[in-house]
Amino acid sequence: MAVHVINEANRCLQCKKPSCVEGCPVHTPIPLIIEEFKQHKLMEAGAQLFANNPLSLVCAIVCDHEAQCSGHCVLAKKDAPISFFSIERFISDAFLDRMRPCVAQRKGKKAAVIGAGPSGMTVALVLAQAGYDITVFDDNSHVGGMLYYGIPEFRLSKSVLARYRKVMDAFGIQFRPNTVLGEALNIEDLFRDGYEAIFVGTGVWRPKNLGIEGESLANVHFGISYLANPDAYALGEKVAIIGMGNVAMDVARTALRHGALEVTLYGRSKRVAASENEVAYAKLDGAEFVHGMAIEKVLPEGPVFKVAIFDEDDNVVGYEEDPVCIQADSTILAVSQGPKNKLINSSRCLEGDNRGLLVTDENCMTTCAGVFAAGDVVHGSNAAVDEAKRAAAAMIKFMER
Repeated sequence: MAVHVINEANRCLQCKKPSCVEGCPVHTPIPLIIEEFKQHKLMEAGAQLFANNPLSLVCAIVCDHEAQCSGHCVLAKKDAPISFFSIERFISDAFLDRMRPCVAQRKGKKAAVIGAGPSGMTVALVLAQAGYDITVFDDNSHVGGMLYYGIPEFRLSKSVLARYRKVMDAFGIQFRPNTVLGEALNIEDLFRDGYEAIFVGTGVWRPKNLGIEGESLANVHFGISYLANPDAYALGEKVAIIGMGNVAMDVARTALRHGALEVTLYGRSKRVAASENEVAYAKLDGAEFVHGMAIEKVLPEGPVFKVAIFDEDDNVVGYEEDPVCIQADSTILAVSQGPKNKLINSSRCLEGDNRGLLVTDENCMTTCAGVFAAGDVVHGSNAAVDEAKRAAAAMIKFMER
């Protein structure tokens, strides 16, 4: 590992206009990090990474690097791009356990963070470093949100998130688990109890149903629910997955690791929403892909599809007359997720759009003064860390007005 990252660092051209930085959603100063690493300034490089992106270790593991830093490396035009993510992972992994929290003078002001996912963790860490007292509320018992409950262990170890919990503790961030805002507590209660600003980073946890016959059958499950606790499911040997996004890839690979012998993903068109890298891994694990299958209903025997007819440009132009029933022990719907609506329904001022996503302005403030939001709960899917940093800056400005 050490030899590899050193070799990768030595390949960097130190471009004056680094396109790798432009390709990074959080604009990591990649040439600077590499130069510090080459000068054996490991802790300095780690501090730079953490200051720019508190979740640098997580991002080094799970980001779509081929579409971001590596995909924008100028060396990719004629040679293999630099695997900066391996350098970032090496530095961040070493730094995380050795860092000493540097906190500004305490402000004597407190802020609440609703949701302990990537955007909530980022806001909490940024505000805590700036001297604010932070309490994080989450529905679940562990920090990480989708990082913990939606990404399989073989892709992101739970031990990484346990380490981040220790970092949050070291910064004085308080964590209130198993607390659903919008039930016993709501936004107004937080303001009543002295929180001067509130951040909402609750993500999109509600599985999208297709409104088709058979969704309530015992052998039909939602992808995001399955990933949260796969050990609770007995899927059988033959599994059909509806959808070809990144969640579907994780579901397929997890099912194969939990006893399924045949796992097939079905898509309506020939387009695959998941990243090429995740598709490649799913195929290596043994998942099969079938295109041109539009789900019509699910029977106890398995899903029923309309079979698409494609033109020469691979556009769906119609469907065959007779539907096809595929034999499967279990069918998993992994098409999309939306936000839960408890928070909006329990608040007099929070507003959502027609998808239930929170409405925010250019400063990440919602329609409720002092309440900010970022990440999936605003956009459905988004570079959570970068926007969370903007939200944290706006919260500081709001609290210091």
